Amino acid sequence: MEKVLVIDPEICTGCRICEQVCSVVNENVVNPYRARIKVMRWETQGVVVPMACQQCDTPMCREVCPVNALEKNPDTGVVTVNYDRCIGCRMCVAACPFGLMMYDFVDKKVIKCEQCQGDPQCVRFCDAGALRFEDKQKNGSAARKKQGKKLKAALSGRDQP
Repeated sequence: MEKVLVIDPEICTGCRICEQVCSVVNENVVNPYRARIKVMRWETQGVVVPMACQQCDTPMCREVCPVNALEKNPDTGVVTVNYDRCIGCRMCVAACPFGLMMYDFVDKKVIKCEQCQGDPQCVRFCDAGALRFEDKQKNGSAARKKQGKKLKAALSGRDQP
């Protein structure tokens, strides 16, 4: 069963605990720049939109990889990086339409959300309840549309989506 990280930007307080937890779990350091989840902020508009890998049905990051270092699990739908194959070309980073395939300049490797092997810790520590891990078929598309509308409104400079 495919599950996705469902993000409700209406509930998010912008505390960024999710970024801190993510960086500790994945990199053993509190450093939001090394997190796989990003809290996008538009201070002048008071808009906060958490973003994480969408685990796309047809992941562009995977499509452009010249060495097939990105693998999609057929059971979970999670796209993971095979570091034994990755050559660090960053084509995947350029191809991600959401900017959520990133490059860690400290460890010199590409990084992305891999859902903590089925137990996303950002969800566990989100006190506001803005992050949930749910069945993709049940809630994935509605939540993504809501998130997309809020992001679109922020980018266009409107106060409300």
